[in-house]
Amino acid sequence: MRAALIWLCMALPVWAENDRAGVFDYYVMSLSWSPNWCAREGDARRSPQCDASQDHGWILHGLWPQYHRGYPSYCNTSQRPPSRGMTAQMADIMGTSGLAWHQWKKHGTCTGLSAADYYALSREAYASVVRPPVFRQITKRMKLPASVVEEAFLQANPGFVRDGITITCQDGMIQEARICLSRDLKPVPCGQDVVRDCRMKDAVFDPVR
Repeated sequence: MRAALIWLCMALPVWAENDRAGVFDYYVMSLSWSPNWCAREGDARRSPQCDASQDHGWILHGLWPQYHRGYPSYCNTSQRPPSRGMTAQMADIMGTSGLAWHQWKKHGTCTGLSAADYYALSREAYASVVRPPVFRQITKRMKLPASVVEEAFLQANPGFVRDGITITCQDGMIQEARICLSRDLKPVPCGQDVVRDCRMKDAVFDPVR
């Protein structure tokens, strides 16, 4: 039994060890390419994010507190949860109020901030990054190397460090651009568990609807 308990403790994820609100090293801001998410799963869910009238490109998936290795989640906090009005106000950059609520519950609680301040900081982080306009000029589904997406972000944001951004793929499609920021939202290198670039040379990229 003792050996089993030792094994279980060793097997627990690193981010489950010190999940205290306000204790973290830097942020990962995740930007999701909305048309690809909609093609993969949003359309099947009939998500309002996928309605063509919304004109979504890179949306804010979330602003995530991060350790140099691992990350905290679902932290205990004395802060009150956000109101429906607060989450609804984030839908313009996050796609839906449901995503805004989930991001607060999983990640915002670990910042030590109030819900209002977490959303304000998330909006500030989103506004601080230039989202390359070239992607909004694509008019039909195409395939491209994930490295091209990373290079476009680097060129549009000269202050970025190359190890401070990573592009992820899912189901053969470009998924997200993840950008590492200090606690005061300055570009910083990502930890080794974050810098895992997609290596695909023919990742699918859908146009804005």
